[in-house]
Amino acid sequence: MLDLGTSFLASVARDPGAVAVVDGDLRLTYRAWLGRIGALVMSFDRLGLKPGDHIVSVLQNRWEAATLHWACQFAGLVITPINWRAKGDEIDFCIENAEAKALVFEEVSAAAMRESRLAGALTRIAVGGSGMEGAIAFADLVAGDGAEPEARVGADAWSIMLYTSGTTSRPKGVPRRHRAERAAGVAHVAQNLYRRGEVTLGVMPLYHTMGVRSLIAMSLIGGTFVCLPRYDTKTALALIERERITNLYLVPTLYHDLVHDPAFAGTDVTSVRKLGFAGASMTDGLLQKLDAAFHPELFVNHYGSSEIYTFSIDPNAIRKPGSAGRAGINQMVRVVRLGARAADECAAPGEEGEIIALLAGDEAFEGYWRRPEADAKALREGWYFTGDTGFVDADGDLFVTGRVDDMIITGGENVSPVEIESCLSLHPAVSEVAVVGLPDEKWGKIVVAFIKRKGEVETDELDRYCRESGLSNFKRPRRFVFVEDIPKSPVGKLLRRHLVAGDYTPEANSARGAA
Repeated sequence: MLDLGTSFLASVARDPGAVAVVDGDLRLTYRAWLGRIGALVMSFDRLGLKPGDHIVSVLQNRWEAATLHWACQFAGLVITPINWRAKGDEIDFCIENAEAKALVFEEVSAAAMRESRLAGALTRIAVGGSGMEGAIAFADLVAGDGAEPEARVGADAWSIMLYTSGTTSRPKGVPRRHRAERAAGVAHVAQNLYRRGEVTLGVMPLYHTMGVRSLIAMSLIGGTFVCLPRYDTKTALALIERERITNLYLVPTLYHDLVHDPAFAGTDVTSVRKLGFAGASMTDGLLQKLDAAFHPELFVNHYGSSEIYTFSIDPNAIRKPGSAGRAGINQMVRVVRLGARAADECAAPGEEGEIIALLAGDEAFEGYWRRPEADAKALREGWYFTGDTGFVDADGDLFVTGRVDDMIITGGENVSPVEIESCLSLHPAVSEVAVVGLPDEKWGKIVVAFIKRKGEVETDELDRYCRESGLSNFKRPRRFVFVEDIPKSPVGKLLRRHLVAGDYTPEANSARGAA
């Protein structure tokens, strides 16, 4: 397996004149970009950074972030990207946990840098107009053309460390090797049927596995990565039209915002022939709307994680709504009984259980960064216990129903929030929906649906709709709450815990009641 530096050199040799990255008015071919990358590698040497050192970045999706990613692959540095919205204490945790030697930031994250206790002791590199006393200007590090860089490490070296989202504890570092990263990129190309010269919208953050995968995949096929630093629907639509984007790889929330924006109807999106989504289940209603809006040649539901990029894919998502398909080309998956401790405790077809994935797969990680207790919980007998719930149907297709921790037990029955969300999403007056279990003295928990409306509808009508849809009585929401927004993470993942905790804004002048 090639290391990623050598892989990029091969891409330059194949397609030197192809446009590699676009950021506003900046357009760089593979050959020109290699010069900037090479200059940055030489600057790393002058700064005393050595293979194996971690460099933390707190950046949006801009060409500098993509350049930093590739320069680290050549120099053997472990790129450690974190959310550009991170606060000072969160940055300090990552600096200390990764034993970082350098930090790269920009204007949007400069205030957090000043709050950080540990940043001042590191080599600090400022991107754009984010000047700070003692920081080095990124522009100076990439000025002029550097010599063609050579790969300093092999395929077994560490490439990147992503941090998983923390819920009840600190985020976990997920270190990944060059060979696993490249295998995931190759799989992404194959599983999405990408052709040479594809153009993708680079909006999924480069601190997230989806963003990194898009960047690597484009390099393998002489494709173009069009930077969108911060998601904005109108800007995204303008870039799709102007740059003739050929594929989209987004979380469902961003697709929802895209097709519901008034500007969508007047935007030429005919260049987009392939849709892919990941990060969360997509409701039946949104699947249907996207299929009608784009008429895609390929509509892929990709199910995976930071730890193991691909668990499964369904290359025809509209065929069987909710299906995550079958195992990816580098993977094997199983569903084991809820609470199982061993990988051979398989659930029966149709029985809901926990999804596990084989650690021997080419895309897999090898364990969390200095978190033996997390390894003990998730890694068993050569399998990764995902914490996701699901089942395999009679055809052998996998369905993901949620998280083990999200399962609602009401009156002794297990209820999956995803099934109810998919049902309610098809109602014409429902814009977004999230379902959680809230404490109840009699039932233990009751099913509660939080609804963002796009039309007039009340609780009685929604309850009737659930009954007529065939939803079992014990699965029907006992309460509907109308809200202004559904809480989500920066990458569009539903944050059920905020709803459980009551951290939401009720819709103005709307009633909440039992159905």
